[in-house]
Amino acid sequence: MIHVRNAWHVACWAMDLETARPFAITIAGDPIVIARMESGRLIALEDRCVHRLAPLSLGRCEGESLRCMYHGFRFAADGACVEIPGQDMIPATARVRAYPVEERHSWVWVWLGDPARADPALIPQAVGFDDPGYILGRGQLDYAANAQLIHDNLCDFTHLAFVHPASFGADEEWARTRPKVTQLPRGVRFERWVRNQSGGRSGPERVDVWSCYEYHVPGILLMPTASYPVGTADRLGDAPPPPDLPKTGVTFTSQAVTALTDTTSRYFFSWGPHRDHGDEALRDLLMGLAAKAFAEDKTMIEAQQRVIDLDPARQPMPATFDKGVVLYQRLVERLAREGAASEAA
Repeated sequence: MIHVRNAWHVACWAMDLETARPFAITIAGDPIVIARMESGRLIALEDRCVHRLAPLSLGRCEGESLRCMYHGFRFAADGACVEIPGQDMIPATARVRAYPVEERHSWVWVWLGDPARADPALIPQAVGFDDPGYILGRGQLDYAANAQLIHDNLCDFTHLAFVHPASFGADEEWARTRPKVTQLPRGVRFERWVRNQSGGRSGPERVDVWSCYEYHVPGILLMPTASYPVGTADRLGDAPPPPDLPKTGVTFTSQAVTALTDTTSRYFFSWGPHRDHGDEALRDLLMGLAAKAFAEDKTMIEAQQRVIDLDPARQPMPATFDKGVVLYQRLVERLAREGAASEAA
């Protein structure tokens, strides 16, 4: 699988990272240990001691450092070994890789590529639990599938009509219509009206939905969704709704797909209404729908992976609604190629 290493990858929910308790995760094949020190500082190191290659995630936080609990090697935040019990001389090679790490939007992000290029401004603008405008719920799922299959799924909402009619209540309008697809420097934007959709139990019986979302490398979906009275899309001639147009509902979902290995992935998601358009009860309703819908996706994608494994050389046949999928795949290939070239220079 191709990975964009010069990108910020979601490692975990920030609220799940306990102080002074190392957390282990593999991202794109890299074993990584993340720790929040007593000072609040985050560190991310290669999860592999230089001595006997024991996992540092089984280690102990000490001040601003992490001690391997096999033979006691202690590593600073920059990855340098600063203590070997009973040995005064510490070899210059006694060092593990340190990864840039940031906490933003309720997620912990790790940069896998060149540390000199780790610009926090490249972290996609998700909506976290610190945003006072939204009432959010959250969850995560582990997939026995290549992350690219999940990227493809999220770059093509045609499947809503067939995978999610019982959960999201989507009809075949999602399959018959085509979004406006725009290439972004590090992602793809999708925009369209979907007419006469179910308003759900929380609002009007039928609504027009303005669906506009962005999918950023290495797999971050950011989607505000607004609903309007039926007929709004026709009245606007399919143009984007002006910001001050009265809405019947507003929600936001932030989702992240993290490749663990070439055959396993982790999927993070949050969803909820804007405070002006809902409450905790609506959030819980939406999260119940999400749990059902994302389980439907997981069943389909893992089954897809099993079929692919029977004949990995078999190539899929593209359709007209695959434009966003193709643009995202090409973007990943280009950014990965550019990253590899910069490392080789």
